Amino acid sequence: MIVLLSVRPGTLESTMTQDLSPAERYAAARRRAAEQATALAGFREMYDFGLDPFQIEACQALEAGKGVLVAAPTGSGKTIVGEFAVHLALQQGKKCFYTTPIKALSNQKYSDLCRRYGSDKVGLLTGDNSVNSDAPVVVMTTEVLRNMLYAGSQTLRGLGHVVMDEVHYLSDRFRGAVWEEVIIHLPESVTLVSLSATVSNAEEFGDWLDTVRGDTEVIVSEHRPVPLFQHVLAGRRMYDLFEEGEGHKKAVNPDLMRLARTEASRPSYQDRRRGRNMREADRERERRQRTRIWTPGRPEVIERLDAEGLLPAITFIFSRAACEAAVQQCLYAGLRLNDEEAREQVRALVEERTAAIPREDLHVLGYYEWLEGLERGIAAHHAGMLPTFKEVVEELFVRGLVKAVFATETLALGINMPARSVVLEKLVKWNGEQHADITPGEYTQLTGRAGRRGIDVEGHAVVLWQRAMNPEHLAGLAGTRTYPLRSSFKPSYNMAVNLVEQFGRHRSRELLETSFAQFQADRSVVGISRQVQRNEEGLSGYKESMTCHLGDFTEYARLRRELKDRENELARQGATQRRAEAAVALEKLKPGDVIHVPTGKFAGLALVLDPGLPAGRSHGHRGFDHQDGPRPLVLTAERQVKRLAAIDFPVPVEPLERMRIPKSFNPRSPQSRRDLASALRTKAGHIPPERHRKRRSQAVDDREIARLRTALRAHPCHGCDDREDHARWAERYHRLMRDTRQLEHRIEGRTNTIARTFDRIVALLTELDYLRGDEVTEHGKRLARLYGELDLLASECLRERVWEDLGPAELAACVSALVYEARAADDAMAPKLPSGRAKAALGEMVRIWGRLDALEEDFRISQTEGVGQREPDLGFAWAAYMWASGKGLDEVLREAEMPAGDFVRWCKQVIDVLGQIAAAAPTEDSTVAKNARKAVDGLLRGVVAYSSVG
Repeated sequence: MIVLLSVRPGTLESTMTQDLSPAERYAAARRRAAEQATALAGFREMYDFGLDPFQIEACQALEAGKGVLVAAPTGSGKTIVGEFAVHLALQQGKKCFYTTPIKALSNQKYSDLCRRYGSDKVGLLTGDNSVNSDAPVVVMTTEVLRNMLYAGSQTLRGLGHVVMDEVHYLSDRFRGAVWEEVIIHLPESVTLVSLSATVSNAEEFGDWLDTVRGDTEVIVSEHRPVPLFQHVLAGRRMYDLFEEGEGHKKAVNPDLMRLARTEASRPSYQDRRRGRNMREADRERERRQRTRIWTPGRPEVIERLDAEGLLPAITFIFSRAACEAAVQQCLYAGLRLNDEEAREQVRALVEERTAAIPREDLHVLGYYEWLEGLERGIAAHHAGMLPTFKEVVEELFVRGLVKAVFATETLALGINMPARSVVLEKLVKWNGEQHADITPGEYTQLTGRAGRRGIDVEGHAVVLWQRAMNPEHLAGLAGTRTYPLRSSFKPSYNMAVNLVEQFGRHRSRELLETSFAQFQADRSVVGISRQVQRNEEGLSGYKESMTCHLGDFTEYARLRRELKDRENELARQGATQRRAEAAVALEKLKPGDVIHVPTGKFAGLALVLDPGLPAGRSHGHRGFDHQDGPRPLVLTAERQVKRLAAIDFPVPVEPLERMRIPKSFNPRSPQSRRDLASALRTKAGHIPPERHRKRRSQAVDDREIARLRTALRAHPCHGCDDREDHARWAERYHRLMRDTRQLEHRIEGRTNTIARTFDRIVALLTELDYLRGDEVTEHGKRLARLYGELDLLASECLRERVWEDLGPAELAACVSALVYEARAADDAMAPKLPSGRAKAALGEMVRIWGRLDALEEDFRISQTEGVGQREPDLGFAWAAYMWASGKGLDEVLREAEMPAGDFVRWCKQVIDVLGQIAAAAPTEDSTVAKNARKAVDGLLRGVVAYSSVG
């Protein structure tokens, strides 16, 4: 696409125009005049920099009335397209909603748009903030827009454009469904602007948008405006990850590969402990290597980056506590990155931004330690911090007054906080279940913060050297710049009643089948269907090849297969019986029994030290939780102490002798093992192992096998000269038929999956009288106003009047169980709960959840598939009760053992749900709605009430 701009005399464009013919100059002038008349021309004059080609292309598509999907790297300026949608809506006298995935990003975008268009034209709607909500431009979280659509809000009138920033969030398994709900349910007249990170299947996502939203232009840009250079910091040296190869092809730095080989050749910890066996020259070489290769400490890294001119930097550490520890380490090391003038600017801004926080709470929040770090230009940034503190860190970092930030990966999610350098301490993170390698997508998201457009010529990603690091693996992460977008859409109870109320069951089902999740499933089915077709062609060929002139070879092949299956079944039964007999024999072993281990690495004479029986069958010995039966601990005749498994005993084992095990025997002592093994050989070394005779096969006496063999011999095809050739084709036919049926089963499983889940949810809601056909009952209308993971549980609690007669603080404690989820499972002790009515109500909530859980199992609704009600978590009930009761922050945080940021976040989520309950609760003969509003007032105070927005 060629874009001609206005021409000024003396410029390159004017010189080129002079070289054109009169007709060409006239055409160029017409194009310039037409462009000057567009909304884009006026928009471009608002910026003091030129727009990139992808931005121009997207803006032109928007002005032409098309929807757009813009997929571009972090920091490339794709939000310019969203801002043009705002500009276009204002110019056309329409509304524009700008949605973001997180409140912090909403607050930031609200501030940006206020500066450009004025606070009278821009509003903000998040779960806990409402500012000028009737403005023509409103910034909001995606959930707020979803709730508006279901409620049929009047605010939607006159809506012309919706910008969905960070739309790749729809792959988030907890919240991603909200994005698809919004995209599906937005009125057709609304133009959608989708802004995404660079994903590998942007065209697929664009095709879906084209299907559900109409004409959508897909614009993909993989160009980074600021080039990114990758490094590894090992010891005192900064290595480039890549070196330029032939034809600009990047290859892994050979110096790094040599370093990895050197590291791999270093003696292990066990080898170093056996130092007496190492030659002095080896030890000297290891000392030299160790002085060259080490992982630099955090203060050392910051000093190195400062010396190289690579600050400001964000160091990603996948632990909140480690982020705080990193700041303290830098302070103890005496690091100072700010001069006196910068320190004074920091103090002035911090005091201004925190003026509204009660003075008595500052000490509790660690304000003075936090301020000391900021004055030195060092800070942490993570979800456990007070939101105000995080906002201050972000502002100071953007201003260049904080130069080193230690952050968790949440900072990479959309916050506009670019740096010159990004440091990754490790390439492994805890994913909630285990420590796992970060993915190429996560690596791209994290390192995408490096390089500030208009400030830096280049950005730098630095990975700290770790033992056993593989440079080729790192190069693979760095070289994979995209990742696929996968839908996480699943129907919920609230979604079901809202859809049925608006569209009826049949139309709702059709709408859900238009989801991106079903679109992706259907596309995957296309490839499987083609494979089924190819298989069916192959089957017809195989069937022809196995045709026999003497009779039906298909029937003959079936008889052969049944005979083989029966023989295999009997063989399995025999093996199972032998294993069972062996397990019974092992259970009879006692300490001191001398046995002969029949097979395995430790076959031969052995002394039983511990029978290793499963828990509960230990006969006085320590039980082990072995799923595969007993695992005896033995001493072999070769002085090895090993725990054996059932696989080492394919046949039953009987004690050959008995020996006394000395009380002084220590299995870790080589001398003890040597003495006892010697006694074992003396006691039983002359006894030959028992020989086990091979059993008579069950197949010999099996009547079914005899019948099948008789039928085979009597079949006409049995006498065919080409019988075995036909049989080979028949076996191929059978294998291909089995594979084809599996593929058909996969197709069946992927077709209408979302609609089938919806049907099960509707069936359960009908059972509970939330739905009656296409009618939504009063209970269903209440559920339609409750959004959240435990929407049905909340509705059932209202229905059964569980919260009646609770005080505001008691109600806050109960509602906290609907939103709170502990970061890690902690089974050490039960959480502290308020006594009396609140405790009884919490117990009743858990009982109702148990009933719903059993009902979900009956209707095949599974939490593992992202549908269903998790168990309420009571871990925040005591903290919510205390805070709503008016207790001080110091006391509450001490009792809750929780960071201030987490406390504020959970309080705001409780406030959000209390607001929903106040709206949904019956007003007649009920105190719940009134007490919910009082509970909101009790929670919304102090640090929870403070907000820097507005």
